[in-house]
Amino acid sequence: MKYAVRYYTKTGNTKKLAEAMAKELGVEALPISTPITEPVDLLFLGNSYYAFTIDPEVRDFVRSLDAKLVGKIVNFGSAAMLNSTYKKVKAEADKAGIAMDDKEFHCKGEFKGIHKGRPNEEDVKAAAEFARKYLA
Repeated sequence: MKYAVRYYTKTGNTKKLAEAMAKELGVEALPISTPITEPVDLLFLGNSYYAFTIDPEVRDFVRSLDAKLVGKIVNFGSAAMLNSTYKKVKAEADKAGIAMDDKEFHCKGEFKGIHKGRPNEEDVKAAAEFARKYLA
């Protein structure tokens, strides 16, 4: 299995999760500004809600993906108020013709003093454990 980890973050919270997952998978966590140029079975995509939706950069990244290069997207992220971005990412993945894994990882993230210190060490460890389950 070939893996890639891409993330979008404004606060650094999702980057922490991405790095833990990437380490577990033996790849580098890279921002979504780095395109997928080689085939991957699983693309771990980190993102969060911003103004009640996914950021336009995340939307555009998913739309730009080549279905011949990406087997499936595994969604993950952190957020202070809203939880899963799964439905929003899936809507874009469907347009790109890319399948979404039915499992995802999500934890609380600190934003403007809400959920102070999150994601914490336990969250980062849980993210790594989540990724470990995908190792072939």
